[in-house]
Amino acid sequence: MTETEFLDLAESTLDRIETCFDNLNDQDVIDVECKRSGNVLEIEFIDNGSKIIINSQAPLQEMWVAARAGGYHYKRVGDEWRNTRDDTELYMALSDLATQQGGAPVKLG
Repeated sequence: MTETEFLDLAESTLDRIETCFDNLNDQDVIDVECKRSGNVLEIEFIDNGSKIIINSQAPLQEMWVAARAGGYHYKRVGDEWRNTRDDTELYMALSDLATQQGGAPVKLG
């Protein structure tokens, strides 16, 4: 994948994640606030002040996630972002992390 292709894909991934969390907030599933600055998306859980931070790493062509549970790196494999350690899929992992931090069942699609 070229750098331009990665940057486009990373941008659309961050947009999709932000939209998912905004929708969950609008549906009163969880109380979150999303802030975006360039290639960094910060999701703050209002009830407890914890955050999940997602950013793209162009030189490595990875998406990085920082949460209470730890830090995770995701590489593109086929049509999915996969954890470089345990092969979990990004949206499934974010669903689990948001459920843990937000205190309500979250399913990102």
